[in-house]
Amino acid sequence: MADRGVELSALPKEVRDQLAELDLELSEGDITQKGYEKKRTKLLAPYIIQTPVEPPPKNDVQPPAPTSSSSQLPPPSSSSRYRERRARRSHRSGGTRDDRYRSDIHTEAVQAALAKHKEEKMALPMPTKRRSTYVQSPVENHTPPDSSSGSEDETSVRRQSTVIAPPPAVNPNLQSPDSWINHSVQGSSTSSSASSTMSHGEAKPQPQSQPQPQPQPQYRPQYQPLYQPQYQLQEPPRTAAVTEMLAKSRIAPTENNAPPPDVTAVAPRARGPRVDLPSNAVVRGMSRVQSRSSMMETADGVPVSSRVSTKIQQLLNTLKRPKRPPLSEFFTDDSEEIVEVPQPDPNTPKPEGRQTIPVKGEPLGVVSNWPPALQAALARWGATQGKSPALTALDITGKPLYTLTYGKLWSRSVKLAYTLLNKLGTKNEQILKPGDRVALVYPNSDPGMFWVAFYGCLLAEVIPVPIEVPLSRKDAGISQVGFLLGSCGVGLALTSEICLKGLPKTPAGEILQFKGWPRLKWVVTDSKYLTKPSKDWQPHIPTANTDPAYIEYKANKEGTVVGVAVSKVAMLTHCQALTQACNYCEGETLVNVLDFKKDMGLWHGVLTAVMNRIHTISVPYAVMKACPLSWVQRVHIHKARVALVKCRDLHWAMMAHRDQRDTSLASLRNLIVADGANPWSVSSCDAFLNVFQSHGLKPEVICPCATSPEAMTVAIRRPGVPGAPLPARAILSLGGLSHGVIRVNTEDKNSALTVQDVGHVMPGALMCVVKPDGPPQLCKTDEIGEIIVNSRAGGNMYYGLPGVTKNTFEVIPVNANGVPIGEIPFVRSGLLGFVGPGSLIFVVGKIEGLLMVSGRRHNADDLVATALAVEPVKTVYRGRIAVFSVTVFYDERVVIVAEQRPDASEEDSFQWMSRVLQAIDSIHQVGLYCLALVPANTLPKTPLGGIHISDTKQFFLDGNLHPCNILMCPHTCVTNLPKPRQKQPVGVGPASVMVGNLVAGKRIAQAAGRDLGMIEDQDLVRKHQYLTEALHWRAQTDPDHVLYVLLNAKGVTVGTATCVQLHKRAEKIAAALTEKGSINTGENVVLLYPPGIDLIAAFYGCLYAGCVPVTVRPPHPQNLAATLPTVRMIIDVSKAACILTTQNLTRILRSKEAALSVNIKTWPTIIDTDDLPRRRPPQIYKPPTAEMIAYLDFSVSTTGMLTGVKISHAAVSALCRSIKLQCELYSSRQIAICLDPYCGLGFVLWCLASVYSGHQSILIPPFELESCLSLWLSTLSQYRIRDTFCSYSVMELCTKGLGTQTDLLKARGVNLSCVRSCVVIAEERPRLALTHSFSKLFKDVGLSPRAVSTAFGSRVNLAICLQGTTGPDPCTVYVDMKSLRHDRVRLVERGAPQSLPLMESGKILPGVRVIIVNPETRGPLGDSHLGEIWVNSPHNASGYYTIYGEESLQADHFNTKLSFGDPQTLWARTGYLGFVKRTELLAASGDRHDALFVVGSLDETLELRGLRYHPIDIETSVSRAHRSIAESAVFTWTNLLVVVSELCGSEQDALDLVPLITNVVLEEHHLIVGVVVIVDPGVIPINSRGEKQRMHLRDSFLADQLDPIYVAYNM
Repeated sequence: MADRGVELSALPKEVRDQLAELDLELSEGDITQKGYEKKRTKLLAPYIIQTPVEPPPKNDVQPPAPTSSSSQLPPPSSSSRYRERRARRSHRSGGTRDDRYRSDIHTEAVQAALAKHKEEKMALPMPTKRRSTYVQSPVENHTPPDSSSGSEDETSVRRQSTVIAPPPAVNPNLQSPDSWINHSVQGSSTSSSASSTMSHGEAKPQPQSQPQPQPQPQYRPQYQPLYQPQYQLQEPPRTAAVTEMLAKSRIAPTENNAPPPDVTAVAPRARGPRVDLPSNAVVRGMSRVQSRSSMMETADGVPVSSRVSTKIQQLLNTLKRPKRPPLSEFFTDDSEEIVEVPQPDPNTPKPEGRQTIPVKGEPLGVVSNWPPALQAALARWGATQGKSPALTALDITGKPLYTLTYGKLWSRSVKLAYTLLNKLGTKNEQILKPGDRVALVYPNSDPGMFWVAFYGCLLAEVIPVPIEVPLSRKDAGISQVGFLLGSCGVGLALTSEICLKGLPKTPAGEILQFKGWPRLKWVVTDSKYLTKPSKDWQPHIPTANTDPAYIEYKANKEGTVVGVAVSKVAMLTHCQALTQACNYCEGETLVNVLDFKKDMGLWHGVLTAVMNRIHTISVPYAVMKACPLSWVQRVHIHKARVALVKCRDLHWAMMAHRDQRDTSLASLRNLIVADGANPWSVSSCDAFLNVFQSHGLKPEVICPCATSPEAMTVAIRRPGVPGAPLPARAILSLGGLSHGVIRVNTEDKNSALTVQDVGHVMPGALMCVVKPDGPPQLCKTDEIGEIIVNSRAGGNMYYGLPGVTKNTFEVIPVNANGVPIGEIPFVRSGLLGFVGPGSLIFVVGKIEGLLMVSGRRHNADDLVATALAVEPVKTVYRGRIAVFSVTVFYDERVVIVAEQRPDASEEDSFQWMSRVLQAIDSIHQVGLYCLALVPANTLPKTPLGGIHISDTKQFFLDGNLHPCNILMCPHTCVTNLPKPRQKQPVGVGPASVMVGNLVAGKRIAQAAGRDLGMIEDQDLVRKHQYLTEALHWRAQTDPDHVLYVLLNAKGVTVGTATCVQLHKRAEKIAAALTEKGSINTGENVVLLYPPGIDLIAAFYGCLYAGCVPVTVRPPHPQNLAATLPTVRMIIDVSKAACILTTQNLTRILRSKEAALSVNIKTWPTIIDTDDLPRRRPPQIYKPPTAEMIAYLDFSVSTTGMLTGVKISHAAVSALCRSIKLQCELYSSRQIAICLDPYCGLGFVLWCLASVYSGHQSILIPPFELESCLSLWLSTLSQYRIRDTFCSYSVMELCTKGLGTQTDLLKARGVNLSCVRSCVVIAEERPRLALTHSFSKLFKDVGLSPRAVSTAFGSRVNLAICLQGTTGPDPCTVYVDMKSLRHDRVRLVERGAPQSLPLMESGKILPGVRVIIVNPETRGPLGDSHLGEIWVNSPHNASGYYTIYGEESLQADHFNTKLSFGDPQTLWARTGYLGFVKRTELLAASGDRHDALFVVGSLDETLELRGLRYHPIDIETSVSRAHRSIAESAVFTWTNLLVVVSELCGSEQDALDLVPLITNVVLEEHHLIVGVVVIVDPGVIPINSRGEKQRMHLRDSFLADQLDPIYVAYNM
């Protein structure tokens, strides 16, 4: 890159020649890079335009400049940027911001990072919310650009362009709208669809000369999306050099290499989501592509005005073209090998220093009058300085409420100790013994009561365990506090009278039993309830020993609360060390803002204070909220020498300082900053000093410190002497920190972290830095590690948890060879840091806040600071942001949750989220997985109002966070997905596959039912080749035999048909057809009837008249608009000459409502069959051959195909005979049918089987179950039915509706023990979960677990499998899902990870043969191999009925031959994938039984990442993700996986589902979800067989007709 500000062409010739020579030397290796740069800089020095640059820091530590404001400015990179920043800074107002921990250093870095991405207004598509939830605001088509993400290459181009191009006149962040509009008019070099991609895609600006095709809008959504981003590529004017470089660096897509248009993305005409709708009238036999009108599209196949922004489309289209080399072996089973392991980067910084040595604190001084125990100090002051004030408590307004003197503190503590030991139980029994643990439950507003209780316990030698006051059952982490109390064995709780009254009570007035808490006895410690000890009673004060003195609670990263036990000697030593380090003197005044129950607030404000007779002024949190300046005023009024605060308090005081002119902080000699180890503490301290220096605050009094519950105080800065040099700070590279090494940040000022030291090690302590993971090996000097401490003043153990204690409190550091460096045990502090020059300690984070992403460490606090620096004022409520990581797909993923201000607009929030993404990506080089905004005040809180991180994380994982805005970015941050599979060319011929199988001893995968013998009723078969003859024969031989019984919702018979009745009704209809309809033989007639006997009669009437019946589901009267067009389409496609129907439906067909959705004037003849005259046809038609068509079977597949197949008379007879044999049907049998009788096997069982076999069918229309759920089951029980047939939708209705009511059914006398077989009729993989739960639920009413089974049919053969009465039970196998995606079957054990249970689809019917075939080579496959199921049987359909008559498709699907093996047999292709497995079971014939397993339809499978997925598997995972997901469906759109989920909970759960769905699909299927659509229940269309119509759903999604609750576009 050329040097800054030098125009090379303007240089003198000799200089140019010398530069050229230098370049040559470098290229030939005659000079090193360093030497080259040195010489080159020297040559160019006279010509460089000078810019002020700060010298880089000399060492790790850089002393700050005199004024803090200038020390916070990063070095300006160019004068214009500097001026612009200065201007920006001066515009900012200081005092009114609501963003607490605002780090100005950080803000500058973030602004600079964001300025890199200042191309578009919004890089991400806005999610779509339901319109009702917010008001639409008018938004112009063009929105002026703002700093937001652009692509990486653009940035590099821009950087290079600064060499030659003059700087733009306007600051790009503050462009005027005019300049922006001019830009967009003159020269966006790309059309809106081909604009730049996200920051990691590649942008492709096209040369200006190339004409752009103007896309035409394809269809207009009914309403414009609220926000339609227009993306422009803004580029400053360039000289030829840049243009040339641009042309070389990125090749513009020319006509040749433009991606082919994606026909899948075309949106259909508007339509409502309803059942059985074929997708855009596609008829089998004609490809979808032809039928679609060729609508205008953009180059990438995006519907131009579709809802999804062009931006995301661009991103997807880059994802579409895999650029990875082919893999030799793509399938491995181990989870370790699923994951793409990132190759270690050779440039990763590694620690290079020598091994560290332990750092020693100064010796702990011995002072003669130090007490032998802390209680002794209290006794001494109580006796000698009784009037001296010990504690002043403030009321809510900040005024002093009471002052407790040392005398009072001593006497009350003694009273309490006496009461605890002697007065709690009855006369003789002592409830508390020394060493027992007692809970202290006092509010933060009442320090006095707490002090008395704490010291009372110490004097009674019982162990106090201070905890927070429980406010409700739902407190954050309440059950974990119960775990603490349990592990410490606490049975007694001390509290004050007021506090006890405020505790939540049961209606009976008892204190609630909190979740997970042990039973507690509550004791009130107010003075009036205490007993004065007798004269001779004195508390026992032994010399401090190693017994526990008190237990301090601590919540770890997972939210578990443990108790750190501090021994009496540790407590005393710690007080001594703090006294020495902070130089405490007797009688000083200390202002404490911290929580006095634990940590620094307890150590300084309660323990060390009493040891030194200090007067503590306790400022409760509630006062700070009301008056942030109260602690400063207290310091001023009491001339306090020491103040104990957190950064938060500094910040709040700074915000409010205008109210106070005359406060003075000159008395302070020590301002202890308890969280001085936080990344933002340095800027809080600087800013506070900046404001209050004029109020007498001295710079040397600020003392940050580092502490942890286990090691207690680790390090503290000693109060300085006036005039001494100020302590150091380090400016570290965040990149280095993420690899665990210390690097001074020189190159990129944006990704720097400024940390201040936290002083030196505590007196009497020894400290090491060890590796945070693995064995405690000493770090090198330039390595970040965990600080471990050996000191007498530290915690001793986690009380009651010896296992975890060992790992934390007994660590022996080892050297590089793994040899222990000594005997003495150290305590892990949980702090990450290093030792700087002069043995100063620097802390850069906590182990708890550590996020390990792809092997790099990031600190949660750093990410919070970055997010806070992204102008949170408009969006984030009170700076409340939580950062944590969740483990998804073998790596940690970063999640940020923030509370949104109530007044923040949708667009502001989204803008903020997209900018946070960019800032974190730019500064920390880590991708965010999820960014969520929740309503203000809804995150779980810690007792002092912070965010309870572990609970927030749990809420997120459980789907209880209820965000109001969410952005998932899995595409950018999930980098460890396995490589996409490259389809290997089929190099092996089918013949060799077969030979290979034979050599390997594998049989060819085929199976057959038994022979269709001609033995039993030969006469019947010979006499009655046709069903018409069979009916005629039955009417003559057994006229009164009842064939059909129709029931209504009450279970009452509403119609029956004997053989003769049916025959006569059929004759009437046949006569009407020939007379009224003047129908010729062979013409098609549509039967439009509700399920019932009329339908059956009309069917036989058509056969009698020689017509071809077509059964069609009648339109739904309440939903004509959605259901009538399908009826119309079947009528048109089948070219029906006439419609047979009922009076009621005739009215509907001719109604005005019908006219709205179809043309009712062009219906064929409609014959109403309700009241026909009694006439007989001249003769009953007999077809000349059995190959003539008997009827047409139309059905809509799940992929939205309307397919009609022709069924011949021969096929009808063969099928009926096959079913008769399999189910052993004969005249004396009764079966119950609860199915839709319009197509497939359902129609055959309803209309044909009884007439052929003579058994009685009890017909239960499925819609009757809606008004009486138990109808089907009570019918089975009442009629003692042995065999019943139903559909999945019926089974699901019963499972969901009656599952909980089995006792009620039992009481009604329902008994299903009679049922021998209950067969689900379907054309899909058996739904194992549903059949299992049905069997389990109704086991209680006698249903045999062996009874339930499934059938399988397809379009080419309506019944391939059907579980009969004989033969083995259906078996279940478990297959590996990973193998299945690779088109393989690998059988695994039950319960294996990633296993999928598959149930056999029933026994293969007599006369049917199936074979498993490779769909590509058409060669037969071996046993247990996955392939297409091909079928050969006398009842195969004769072909598709289409108006186009495409012969090739006909031949391919119905009369196809194997390419090898048995080339003579004609097979039909079912279009389903499956496999055959020979089992150990024996078939009826005595041979081993071959089971057929159906995996799924080929048409439905999704090809993603080179693998084959079955939608049902992904949907099963999604439905398990959250209790509120009722149903879900998936489909692909371009190369994106779209998940549509129905929400059965409240709408506030909608956004909770987005991350859960994304997680589960990533974890279980290794796929990234592109779009998540949350809709109302019932939106996913389901056809009559209970199958989801995914293609129809996809069309509705693209046409924007789903009215979704929420649409999330995952980045």
